[in-house]
Amino acid sequence: MTQEEFLEKSVFTGLQKNEVNDDCYFSEEDFSEVLKQCEHFGIAIYDIRTTLEGEVHKTINHDSFRKKATDPNWYKREFSHLKHEQAGLQYAATYKVSKKLLAR
Repeated sequence: MTQEEFLEKSVFTGLQKNEVNDDCYFSEEDFSEVLKQCEHFGIAIYDIRTTLEGEVHKTINHDSFRKKATDPNWYKREFSHLKHEQAGLQYAATYKVSKKLLAR
């Protein structure tokens, strides 16, 4: 199974996504579910990108916080900051699914 197949089957199922340039953008509510699933499966999140009305808004990266990409504390905290900073954002992320999960 590829990483994309795993994400579609196990993380993005039932969520409304908007695909732009090979990125899947989600509403605030749906991205919250994505983060819960990533934490559940131990999926790494390297960065979170946001758009507002189709325009690039902000990108944050785990390296900026000196946290491992698999540490849910960094992405949950920064997601909370982003959603309080600006309403109406769309969210995308860069994921890394472990080989162990893909082998299931």
